[in-house]
Amino acid sequence: MANIQKRGDNSWFFTVYLGKGADGKYIRKTKTITVDDGALLKTKKKLQDYLDSEYAKFRQEVEAGEYIAPEKMTLVSFVDEWREKYAVKHLETKTANQYMSCLKNRILPALGHLRLDQVKPLHVMDFLESLSKDNSRQDGKKGSLSSSSIQYHHRVLKNIFNRAVEWKVIKSNPVASVQKPKVVYKENLPYDESEVQTLLVALQRELFHWRMMITLALTTGLRLGELLGLEWKHVDLNNGVIEVLQSVASSTRGDIVLKEPKTKNSKRKVSLPASVLTELQRYSLHCRKERLKIGDAWQGGEHSFVFSQANGTPFYPRSPYHWFRKFTKKHGLRHIRFHDLRHTSATLLISQGVHAKIISERLGHATISTTMNIYGHALRSADQAAADTFENILSVTAKG
Repeated sequence: MANIQKRGDNSWFFTVYLGKGADGKYIRKTKTITVDDGALLKTKKKLQDYLDSEYAKFRQEVEAGEYIAPEKMTLVSFVDEWREKYAVKHLETKTANQYMSCLKNRILPALGHLRLDQVKPLHVMDFLESLSKDNSRQDGKKGSLSSSSIQYHHRVLKNIFNRAVEWKVIKSNPVASVQKPKVVYKENLPYDESEVQTLLVALQRELFHWRMMITLALTTGLRLGELLGLEWKHVDLNNGVIEVLQSVASSTRGDIVLKEPKTKNSKRKVSLPASVLTELQRYSLHCRKERLKIGDAWQGGEHSFVFSQANGTPFYPRSPYHWFRKFTKKHGLRHIRFHDLRHTSATLLISQGVHAKIISERLGHATISTTMNIYGHALRSADQAAADTFENILSVTAKG
């Protein structure tokens, strides 16, 4: 049985045999390669050396289980390979989950039946256009997907087809020719000082752990995952300093996993206001008493989370989102996202004249430019207020 067979003027057919299957038939993997180098085609020995080298690579890939046969491979089949060989190894758990959700709910039902080499830019454009039409949502709400969601689907498709090109399953990425959808950002206004005061009053009627979580979100600017990953060993109750070293994320199996914070600068120390420290000390005592009450029902293991279920296991990441939505509705507060508590923290500091570098460090931004980009409008407003202060001084001086 020939392993390398010539099929045309410049193409060869490779075959790797893997023994016989249970049905007695040979198991084999095949691949066709094309040689476009005219000089190589004219030199018999160099050509044979090249073919032998390519065949050896092919055989090694097959025997290692890494070869992906491009012939008639559909998008849905390739996604299985992509998930195993790329997603689980190179994507954050949360990102992999989001990618798979996009694929399962929208991309594969629309495009999964197509062969990879048959997917054209027009298919991608038509698919993205369908997401912008009315009644394209799947959550029961009216209207189309948000522009950011549509752009995210574009990103997922581009990633998958980039891998297909990288692994030489197809020659070009059809998504690369499709312009990335423009995102129209909705303005999410954080709470002002008056609204924060109303929020803090309303919190006094809530359970201690929710009251403490929202207070820390406002006064430290910690991300939700960072709050949920916070353990008592990271809290200096004597000096009023929190050390951010880990974050909570959900895994593909639905359980809870810990990971390092978002960026290198996300590992940081954040100082607490004196009154918040006093409240946190009281909360710590409360948590210790509650743990003693449940005794053997404790399931926290080696971890002692600041915010957890009664049995010591960390909150599922979506739980605070749902609670905060119900809380704002119950108390007649303007609804903002949980993440906007972080924005509220930053804008309040800006309004008090705190330097952008200090704010950047408290928030754990990668660079101060990130802070400037996100809070540019608030910083410009604060700068104008500073200029107005000088104007008042100058006016008084002029009158004198």
